[in-house]
Amino acid sequence: MSQINKLKILNDPIYGFITIPNTLIYDLIQHPYFQRLRRISQMGMSYLVYPGAHHTRFHHALGCLHIMQKAVQTLKFKGVAISNEEENALYITILLHDIGHGPFSHALEHSVVEEVHHEELSLLFMQQLNVEFDGKLSLAIQIFKGEYHRKFMLQLISSQLDMDRMDYLKRDSFYTGVNEGNINSERLIQMLNVQDDVLVMEEKGIYSIEKFLMARRLMYWQAYLHKTSVVAELTLTKILKRAKELANKNVELFGSPNLLFFLNNKIELSHIDKNILDKFSFLDDYDVLGAIKQWQFHSDFVLSNLSKMIINRNLLKIEVSEDKIDKIKLLDLKQKFSKQLNLSEKDIEYFVFKGKIKNEAYSKLSEPIRILKKDRTVEDVVEASDQLHLKALSKTVTKYFICYPKVID
Repeated sequence: MSQINKLKILNDPIYGFITIPNTLIYDLIQHPYFQRLRRISQMGMSYLVYPGAHHTRFHHALGCLHIMQKAVQTLKFKGVAISNEEENALYITILLHDIGHGPFSHALEHSVVEEVHHEELSLLFMQQLNVEFDGKLSLAIQIFKGEYHRKFMLQLISSQLDMDRMDYLKRDSFYTGVNEGNINSERLIQMLNVQDDVLVMEEKGIYSIEKFLMARRLMYWQAYLHKTSVVAELTLTKILKRAKELANKNVELFGSPNLLFFLNNKIELSHIDKNILDKFSFLDDYDVLGAIKQWQFHSDFVLSNLSKMIINRNLLKIEVSEDKIDKIKLLDLKQKFSKQLNLSEKDIEYFVFKGKIKNEAYSKLSEPIRILKKDRTVEDVVEASDQLHLKALSKTVTKYFICYPKVID
C-alpha cells in the first residue's frame, strides 16, 4: 500500500508557502469538521460590497497556523522555553479556534442557534476531536479555556495582539482590496517576546503596533462596518429569524434536513451532544443560500421579500448618523410603510428598524498590549506611545443607523 504524504506544503496568496508541521495537524485539517470551514465565508455578506471577499474560514485558519509557527520560532530563538508538546498544542488551538463558526460566520449565531456563541461551539468540537484523537488535544483545550499556567500562550491565541487578528486584518485587506488594513505581520511577530510569562512587544516595534491599531480602526469602518455590509448581515439575520418563526408555526419551508432541524428546534448549550454537533457540522453557507433562493418564492410576504433583497442585492436603505435616531422619525417611517402594505406592526419591524454600531480599535478595559522597554520595564502601549492618535484609538466610537425600504424614501 502506498503511504500518504502528510507533510504537505500549501500555497497561500498572502504568505506564500505554508507548511503542515506534523501528521496530527494534517489529520485534523482532513477531518470533516475542519473541511467544513471551506464552505464558511470569512466576511459574511461583505462580498455584496467587495466582490473579491469570497475567502473562507479555512483560508484564515491555515493563515493563523502559519503565523503561529513563525511566532513560536521567534520566541524560541529569543530563549523562551516552549516544549514540543506546548508548541504542538499552540498549533492545534490556533488551527481550531474558529471551528465553531456557523454559516456566514456570525449571522446564524444570533438567529438559528440563538444562545450559543461560536467559541462555545469551537470548544465542543475540540472536545469531540479529543475523543476521536485519543486525548491528543488535551493541552490545546487547556490553553483555549485559559486554564494553562503559562499565560502568554492564551495571549497568542486570544488577545488584542493575537495571531487571529494579525491574519484576518492582512487577509481581509487583501481580498477586499482595502489597502488601509494591510499590516506588517512579519515585523510584529519579529518583535514579540515574553516577560514574566506575559506576551510583550519590544519597544522598537511600537510603530508597527500603531499601524496595526490604525489598520484595525479603518478596516472596521471601511469593511466590517461598511453600511451595506451591516444592512446585508442584518437582513440575513432577519430572514433566518423569520424562517424560525414560521417553522415554529408549522409552516412548510424548503431547506436541507440539517437546516430544518435547527429551524424547528431551540438549541441550548446544555442540549448539544455529538448528534447535534454532527448536524451543526453539516451546516454551511450553501444550506442557507440554497434555502434563501427558494424562500424568495414563499407565500409569506416577509420571508419572500427579505430573501429577494439578498438574492438580487436590492437591500434596505440604511442611514448612518453620529446622533441617536429620532424615535419620531422611526415611527413615521413605520406608519408610511404600513399604509402601503397591510402588515402587522410586528411584521413591519422586519423592514423598518434602528440600531447602533461600535468601533473599538483598542480597549483599555481589556488586557493591554504591553511594550517591553530597553530598561526591561513594561508599559501599556497607549502610555508608551508618543502618538496622540493612539489615545484616540482607545476610545470607542459609536454610530447609529436606521433601515427602511427604498419604496418609502
